[in-house]
Amino acid sequence: MCRHLGWLGEPVSVASLTLEPANGLLVQSYSPRRQKHGLMNADGWGVGFFDGATPRRWRSATPMWGDASLASVAPALRSGCIVAAVRSASIGMPIEATAVAPFTDGHWLLSHNGLVDRDVLPLSAAAESTNDSALLAALIFDRGLDALGDTIVEVAAADPNARLNILAGNGSRLVATTWGDTLSVLRRPDGVVLASEPYDDDPAWEEIPDRHLVEVTPSGVQLAALKGA
Repeated sequence: MCRHLGWLGEPVSVASLTLEPANGLLVQSYSPRRQKHGLMNADGWGVGFFDGATPRRWRSATPMWGDASLASVAPALRSGCIVAAVRSASIGMPIEATAVAPFTDGHWLLSHNGLVDRDVLPLSAAAESTNDSALLAALIFDRGLDALGDTIVEVAAADPNARLNILAGNGSRLVATTWGDTLSVLRRPDGVVLASEPYDDDPAWEEIPDRHLVEVTPSGVQLAALKGA
C-alpha cells in the first residue's frame, strides 16, 4: 500500500529518480511490479528534498500520472537527499494532500509504506492528517529517528498485523525499516537508492531482508536485524 524511494549522494534531479527510470515511481503509481497489497497507487504522490538543511515538499492528492506540472518542474529540482512516494490509501482513510508522504518535523522527511491500526497509535496535535501513516510519523518524530527500530518493534507488538516499512532522510542520512513489505538498495557510484521496488532491471539491485533496520550515510550502507525478527 504505497511505494517509496530515497536518495542520498551527489545532487541529482527528482525526475531522474521518479519519472525517467523504466519502472520509476511514475510507473509504479499505475503498474507496480512487486506490490503485495493493492493494484495501483493513485491516491496521491509526494516529493521531498533538502535545500541546504531545509526540507522542501511538493504533495498532491491526485495520481502522479495526472499532474501536468510535475514533468516540467521535476528536472529542475535537484538535491543530494530526496524522499518520494506514491500512495494507495487504506479503506476509510482521507484522500488529501496532507495525508500523503513525505511527512516532516522540520528536520526529517518520512514515508510509511504499509498499514497500522490507528487505535494503537497515540493521538497527536503534530500529526499532519488523521490517517495511520501521519499518526505513525508523528510518533516516530516524537521518539526520534535514532529510536526508529525500537518504535517499530513496539508498534508491531501492539498490532501484529501491521506493515511498517519506513523510509526517512534528514539531508545527510537515510534510515529505513522493512516490516511486512519489500525494500531494495542500489549502490551507485554517485550515491545510494532505497526503493520499495527497483526502478529498472539493473542487476546491482539488492533486496533487503524483512524485519531489518537500514542506515545509509556517506560512509556506506548498514543493516541490522530488528528485535523479534
